[in-house]
Amino acid sequence: MGNIVVLSFVYLVGIVLLLAFNELNYRRLNLKGEFTRKFAHFVATLAVVPFPYIFPSHWYILVLALLFFAALFITQYSKQLKSIHDIERKSIGSYLLPISIYITFLISSLLENKFIYILPMLILAICDPMAAILGINIKSFNGHIKIFGRKLNKTWLGSGAFLVTSFVISIIALYFHWGIFSLKTFELASTVAVVSTLGELVSWRGSDNLTIPLSVLLVLILFM
Repeated sequence: MGNIVVLSFVYLVGIVLLLAFNELNYRRLNLKGEFTRKFAHFVATLAVVPFPYIFPSHWYILVLALLFFAALFITQYSKQLKSIHDIERKSIGSYLLPISIYITFLISSLLENKFIYILPMLILAICDPMAAILGINIKSFNGHIKIFGRKLNKTWLGSGAFLVTSFVISIIALYFHWGIFSLKTFELASTVAVVSTLGELVSWRGSDNLTIPLSVLLVLILFM
């Protein structure tokens, strides 16, 4: 119990240091809010991947998620932490991140399967920022995707990068999880990549922080 409390405190301190470092870079280097926001997303989400091996109960994750949610709410409405909140588009993604981490952890804990938490978090941590940064910063040959005549706020390059990286991450993770590369490994990795890309594609105002991990989680529960 004591060790878990200490680790929880270490994670809180780590999050505070990450946000402080991010804010410092935002102010001194005059970086765009989109970039510093995605950097924080990448580091913070990657840092929670080991949670199933550290915390024995979802209640610890709930407390951490609530504290993180409260910190985001307070800093946004007090006009602080601009490295996270200074973006031109409207987004609830920062609030959905701690929620999605907790929900994914809860389900994996109830099903007693650590892997169905780890893979969704890896994809969310790596693929989402990569898609966003490529989609925003590379303009040549990178038009917006249209579905049934409706122009989405997603680009071909961004979604393509998401698809490829999610497939690579999935096939590597599944190989290490099963210890064998087979046709099922390829098929499941392909399914995860396609479904998670669709989850990212149809998301709205940052809801991909929820739709991506839950779509991966659903695929793993149904087909593993």
